[in-house]
Amino acid sequence: MLAAMPQPEWPPQPAVFRAQYAGMKDLVDLPLGDLAVMRDLAIPGPAGTIPARLFDARERREPGPVVVYFHGGGFVIGNVDTHASIVAEMARTLDLPIVSVDYRLAPEHPWPAASDDAESAARWVASSPAELGRAVTSIALAGDSAGGQMSAVAAIELRDNPAAVPVIAQLLIYPAADLRTDYPSLDSFGEGYLLTRRSLDWFAECYAADTAHRRASPMANDSLAGLPPAVIVTASLDPIRDQGRAYAAALIGAGVPVVFREAAGNIHGFITLRRAIPSAQGDVAGMLVAFKDVLVEAEGNRVMMQAAA
Repeated sequence: MLAAMPQPEWPPQPAVFRAQYAGMKDLVDLPLGDLAVMRDLAIPGPAGTIPARLFDARERREPGPVVVYFHGGGFVIGNVDTHASIVAEMARTLDLPIVSVDYRLAPEHPWPAASDDAESAARWVASSPAELGRAVTSIALAGDSAGGQMSAVAAIELRDNPAAVPVIAQLLIYPAADLRTDYPSLDSFGEGYLLTRRSLDWFAECYAADTAHRRASPMANDSLAGLPPAVIVTASLDPIRDQGRAYAAALIGAGVPVVFREAAGNIHGFITLRRAIPSAQGDVAGMLVAFKDVLVEAEGNRVMMQAAA
């Protein structure tokens, strides 16, 4: 099925590439399924409104955590709709509200627009806005690929300049954690595994990041100490696999609790390819159970610390 996916002309036109990517989602991913709440939101951002969507398995909730999710797509393609199925699965499995963010895309909005939107969205959710219809006691940050990078960047920014409530956990799925240099996995899997070296080069050209800056490469930070517990997920056949491995090792070295999972025999993008790659659902299920365990423990620790204060 993946081999039959249409390939864009090269170099692609961003709008055409986005449309092709969006058009494949029902062929390669599972149906969205039922949720009590799917409601569009408008988040105030640094350059205007940031569209977003609230996913929740429950109509009403007591005060508690909210997950903020950033989709993948090389900073150029993807949106809330392309990742709606996986976000809905997260909402059901985690039993938490999730706000999925439609941040600005390159090349129309190059770096650091996406990271700026991610931080703004996280701060907005942390402020318990009335639009959510629920009080927020803490937030967790999650994302895949480019969205994993944005989650990591936002976690660092909110460590240094805290939001209204703490960030208690992060889920980084095959994150683009270090744009400064090539890692060995790029040579090993840069052709023939869906995400290619050529695609990565084009995404990088569109995003036009200062790769040595900490808002582009989380690995470039002077210190990673004090960040929230992380679940980091890689795919064994992913050209950017080693970026995720390196970031997990760096967090562990900085004293950050890390759960590391690698999807053996799987490729970049597997969380939105669960129809095309049925085994991916098992990797997704394991990832979400691990993240739920981290969230439950982290929120429990937050409650105890608040009670002791």
